[in-house]
Amino acid sequence: MLKRWIIALVCVAALAAQVGPAPALDTPGLERYFRHLLMWPASVEVTIGNPTAAPLPGFYRLKVRGSLGGQNQDAEFFVSADSKTVIRGEVLDVARSPFQAEVDLLKTNDQPFLGIPGAPVSVVEFSDFQCPYCKQEAGVLRKQLVEGFPNDVQLFYMDFPLDQLHPFARGAAVMGRCIYQQNNGSFWAYHDWIFEHQADITPANLREKAVEYAKSDKNLDVATLTSCAVAPQPRDEVDRTVAMGNALRINSTPTIFINGRRLVGTVAFDDLKMVVEEEIAWMKAQKKSTDCCSVQLALPGMDSGKANPK
Repeated sequence: MLKRWIIALVCVAALAAQVGPAPALDTPGLERYFRHLLMWPASVEVTIGNPTAAPLPGFYRLKVRGSLGGQNQDAEFFVSADSKTVIRGEVLDVARSPFQAEVDLLKTNDQPFLGIPGAPVSVVEFSDFQCPYCKQEAGVLRKQLVEGFPNDVQLFYMDFPLDQLHPFARGAAVMGRCIYQQNNGSFWAYHDWIFEHQADITPANLREKAVEYAKSDKNLDVATLTSCAVAPQPRDEVDRTVAMGNALRINSTPTIFINGRRLVGTVAFDDLKMVVEEEIAWMKAQKKSTDCCSVQLALPGMDSGKANPK
């Protein structure tokens, strides 16, 4: 046991020596450079974070934020210890997905889904029930994509209401969470219904119309739905997916991630099909290139937490 502790301490010490202490960067000089690069005038407040270890020898990760009037713009750079070289871009590990950073942020447990749990291609949509573009994309994802790849795609729905633009979107998202708590299949029926009746819904009549709709679904208990609609839990769940979207720097809907690959706005089925087929081919090639008989890939939604929709 003592020998193991000594080995562990030696490894930690070696890693620390490799990373080294954070350097004293030329912060004023870097700020001037970043202002020029990003066209941030004097009115923009610039905050430069502390340098941290980067996956690139001799460089440190540096997060920079520009703030003006309550709005923020974030940027990330890799800076050499002498502050003379700045790399703007991504450092990728060819042994992992090029979209691994996005995959790691996509937490799809306990989210509405369609398709086979653990399917090789995970499609995650951040959507807004009042967004007209989301309504347009809903049919493509809901029908064409899932039906076109019945054994290869699992589709997840994430709430991302744009409150400043769409006043009933958050309330609709909360109601959707309450319906999902009772039945995953009922959520997708509600998903279709609310997009179909998008033009008829207002913040004032949303709850009344949703409850009236729920009476037509034999899998829903209306009394439970009514009490859930005023409870804190579904609001917390919507806040969770909004926070996830913010961490992914989403600023419009729909935004779709296919195995972590970001697609913004409405996407035609032929384009989605091309990306899905590329992912399937890539994963097959990766499996063939390994020495063992199978590969276990960590994809979003491997544990869905809900039964298959009816």
